[in-house]
Amino acid sequence: MSGPLYVPVLPARPHAAGACRLLWPDIRSVIRPLWNLPPLPGAAPATLPTLVGKYVGPASAVSRDGGWLDAPFGEDAQTAGLAEALSLYCELGRLRPVTGPERTEAQQRAAAETARRCLRGLGVRVRVTGEWDGRLGEDVRGLLDRTGPEVSVDLLLDMGAVLGDRPDAGKEALRALDALMPLAVWRSAALLGGGLPRVTADMLADGACEQPRPEWRMWHEVRATGRAYAPLLGYGDYGIQPPSALAQAPAPGRKGGPPWGVLRYTTDSSYLLFKTLTRGPDRIAANRAAARRITELPEFRGAGAGQGEEWLSACAHGPLSTGEGVGGPTEWLRAGNLQHMTYVVRSLPGG
Repeated sequence: MSGPLYVPVLPARPHAAGACRLLWPDIRSVIRPLWNLPPLPGAAPATLPTLVGKYVGPASAVSRDGGWLDAPFGEDAQTAGLAEALSLYCELGRLRPVTGPERTEAQQRAAAETARRCLRGLGVRVRVTGEWDGRLGEDVRGLLDRTGPEVSVDLLLDMGAVLGDRPDAGKEALRALDALMPLAVWRSAALLGGGLPRVTADMLADGACEQPRPEWRMWHEVRATGRAYAPLLGYGDYGIQPPSALAQAPAPGRKGGPPWGVLRYTTDSSYLLFKTLTRGPDRIAANRAAARRITELPEFRGAGAGQGEEWLSACAHGPLSTGEGVGGPTEWLRAGNLQHMTYVVRSLPGG
């Protein structure tokens, strides 16, 4: 069993695709994203190819080394249309289809058929958002039986949000892996989890806050058990957004939003969050000051560490006379993912 070094769980959105496009080639070459199509509530089958192309096209273009493509929020009535629209990026691109034990049999069959046609295999995404339930293992066994041994399979064990209210997440992940690993000759296996909570105004009342990285500890805890599969277990996370961000439906033309935003920086044990402003007379000064606070951290890795750090440094030292380079929510997410993904790869064995 072998697999990618790092599996970032990303929304098929412009900021995430833009971040992957700007990664240095050596970083991008060891990353295999798990792209998630956003919910498309009520979208008619005839409109799905255009909508899928809008979100998945840019993600596929920056995934020349491969990855997975999932539509976890697809409605039952959209199953056939989504399968057809997504298959284009699996057959002509480098992405692999995804299914899971909680999906309908129609979705499972469609994903397996796409995998057979594209000859790149199938991602089996198993969600464990609480305690491990042994019945889930039987559901995975049934899915694999229906898929057939001729299709290569990758295990994507998705623990969802791994926050302070789940101190036993490592133990539950281990229970799940012990049950799932014997079910197939997995081509690869990765442990995924999201450690950043939804950021609220209260969290940034003092202008900054620090949050732990429990998903990072979870992966190390499992790796330290001495299981035969542990050294080959890939690492995955949700980047610098909470898992719930994937479920946000597109709102074209939406205006407004909160008057504040956030710059994010990842260290070995923490996420550091700094408040920014989206509007108002103090926006330029406040945003440059937030970036400057990051660049003055002892943990700051320097402007040459990656494209994310380069952007933060440029923002921090830009003039107060112009708002050019201070960014907005899209740029802040892109810079956050750039620094995070680069740092994760550099932190992993072999990175």
